[in-house]
Amino acid sequence: MRGFARIAAAVPQVAVGDVERNVSATLELWRRADAEGCALAAFPELGLTGYTARDLFHDRHLQDGVHAGLAALVAASAELSTLAIVGAPLRCGDALYNVAVAIQGGRALAVVPKSYLPTYREFEERRWFRAAADLEAGATTRIAGAAVPMGTDVLLAAEGCPDLVVGVELCEDYWVHVPPSVYAVSAGATVIVNLSASNFVIGKAELRRLLARSASDRGKCAYVYTAAGPGESSTDLAFDADAFVCENGRELASSRRFARESQLVVVDVDLELLVRERIVTTSFAECSHAHARPHRVVAFQAADRPPAPLRRVVARHPFVPSDAQTLGSRCWEIFEIQTNALATRMAALGRPKLVLGLSGGLDSTHAALVCTGALELAGQPREDLVCVTMPGLGTTAGTRGNAERLAEALGCSFREIAIDEAARTMLALVGHGAAVDTTDVQGLLAKLRADPKLGDITLENVQARLRTLALMTVANAVGGLVVGTGDLSEKALGWSTYAGDHISMYDVNAGVPKTLIQSVIRWVANERAATWSTSVEALRATLFAILDTPISPELLPPDAAGAIAQLTESTLGPYELHDFFLYHFVRNGETPTRILDLARVAFGDDYAVDVLKKWLRVFLSRFFAHQFKRSCTADGPKVGQVALSPRGDWRMPSDARVRSWVAEVDAYGV
Repeated sequence: MRGFARIAAAVPQVAVGDVERNVSATLELWRRADAEGCALAAFPELGLTGYTARDLFHDRHLQDGVHAGLAALVAASAELSTLAIVGAPLRCGDALYNVAVAIQGGRALAVVPKSYLPTYREFEERRWFRAAADLEAGATTRIAGAAVPMGTDVLLAAEGCPDLVVGVELCEDYWVHVPPSVYAVSAGATVIVNLSASNFVIGKAELRRLLARSASDRGKCAYVYTAAGPGESSTDLAFDADAFVCENGRELASSRRFARESQLVVVDVDLELLVRERIVTTSFAECSHAHARPHRVVAFQAADRPPAPLRRVVARHPFVPSDAQTLGSRCWEIFEIQTNALATRMAALGRPKLVLGLSGGLDSTHAALVCTGALELAGQPREDLVCVTMPGLGTTAGTRGNAERLAEALGCSFREIAIDEAARTMLALVGHGAAVDTTDVQGLLAKLRADPKLGDITLENVQARLRTLALMTVANAVGGLVVGTGDLSEKALGWSTYAGDHISMYDVNAGVPKTLIQSVIRWVANERAATWSTSVEALRATLFAILDTPISPELLPPDAAGAIAQLTESTLGPYELHDFFLYHFVRNGETPTRILDLARVAFGDDYAVDVLKKWLRVFLSRFFAHQFKRSCTADGPKVGQVALSPRGDWRMPSDARVRSWVAEVDAYGV
């Protein structure tokens, strides 16, 4: 798992004023972090004395104890591989500074003083400390008899893991409107460490995370935050042992707040992802250049990868939030994006009717719900949605019935245009073996059952193209707009017929992956059905029946029992895998090796490695081969972080070669 770095946020029990005991507590967690393969461990602000030592900071005995404690940590670090960043009050000449000290390999590597000293409300730090601005450029100090660079202009860069560059700030630096981390990130820091004490008051935990998520998103970095925990004085304040790690706008891991014991929060940060985000987001480099300040770079040692297993949650369904409340909010947002976008297009065209091919499957059902919502926004009657079911050679009674029941429950117009005889006629005209010497559809079906090899791509695609022809003709007749049903997953895989279901006048589902469409339909059934239909239970029952229907294009004959015989996932592979591949390939720019590594973490033993490799080959081959379809796709709204519109998000040549990507898949594990 190259490109990851294991990071720890440590919250030891503190004894106010007892440096020796605090050194011991620090070493205990440091050794744990080292045993777990951490490249970096961050400790709380003023952790060697306790943040609440107050006027004891001016006591010479305590100051000497801090220097002795740092020397002890430096000596102990000779046997530890993890870089530790600890907080202490440090006497430098005639001044006292609130600092972070970076220690590794028997040396103190750097000292970063606090820039902004709060002296308001419960805070009074200027009573004891000097600010970083009082230091001269290029300042040094001495720890354990050695000169150490000191200042806010110091970065720590890992040898062996070149993308791991660490910047440091302390507590209040994080709360000001121009934090020092802005300049550290601009100078190349990919990980920002904040040593904090931060007493707790109601609501503060949420605000801390808001700031860290924002900083990590804007800075395309990881933000490691650790606050003081058990043992700080309770004279006037309370401390909640809050520690967490954010990466690129989201929280990865956190401590148990108000815990009475020491804690170590360990997580693997994706440096490769962060670097790619900086490359893709070109404004990041522009802003970094505009705010560049010179920094001194101090080297430390780190492995090029953390030990297995990966300490990180890898979602098996990256498009689908695992939290129910977040998922509900996401479904609402998706539905609002789709319905509002379609309503805007309708307004531009003069309130047209909407024409939709309704099969009784997931995608057309989702599109029908979006159309219903858009008509509501436009103030048009439900009858302006013209749902057309077009049974072909593989249509089953179940899906045909679901389509009609859905249209009825929604109050939409409904009509049937069978295309099976037209398909037989067209196949006969071109001399297709399945239709030669047949005079009716039953004869054609009999030949297909006798010789399944006749059910080829020509037979499948003629039906898709006839359906599109029928929809476009109906749209001309009623003054309508043909609404497409193809989803993001199908567009990625090219699972559509060129000039067939590949074509529409507006593609409402183009930004929604298959694994998320089911969630949106379920959300509509639970949250919107009651306001849309006088037959609420009928609508819900139909939607849940559709959710239970196997995914199929229904272009080949049903089995002997009349059930769906052509299953999409048997041909293409599981959509949950393809959506996983799509997310990591397009959104995160991952290599095939990285995608397989992550898939093994996400899916565990559910799929063997050879199975993952098989379907990743299919994904990559189809993704490259079918770019020509995406290059001329219809307009449709961008919904999430992954989109494939050729007019914005994904501009790929249609003749790009996939060979080297597939070769990397083949070489995986060999």
